[in-house]
Amino acid sequence: MKNDEIIRFLNEDFVRELEATMIYVYNSFVMEECDPSRVTEAISVDEMRHMWWLSDLITKRGGKPTMEHKELDFGGKDLKSQLEHQIQLETNGINRYTEQIKIIDDEEVVGVLKHILDEEKRHRKEFKTRLEGLD
Repeated sequence: MKNDEIIRFLNEDFVRELEATMIYVYNSFVMEECDPSRVTEAISVDEMRHMWWLSDLITKRGGKPTMEHKELDFGGKDLKSQLEHQIQLETNGINRYTEQIKIIDDEEVVGVLKHILDEEKRHRKEFKTRLEGLD
């Protein structure tokens, strides 16, 4: 895979992590439940760390991270819909990283993506646990 293709993938991942960070931070502010709010806030910090790792990979390959993102969807006004949306964001990330790991041939990039993938799976589990606790 060409370097510019890898940078394009990494920038798309970077923006996805940026959007997740902003959504999770905002939701942690407006959630009424303490435990889900704290977990969402902690996961937003993980997403910021993912941005750092991705930006490092991008710049090492001669690119620049992009901050251009789409309009944010926070998932609704109640806790249940916010958690459901956050689970979907994590699922989308899991699917994306899984596919990229299969096609990218840069060992360093694949190693970082595998680490992020493991964390995204843990995030989804944390959100699912909080959602199940609402019933």
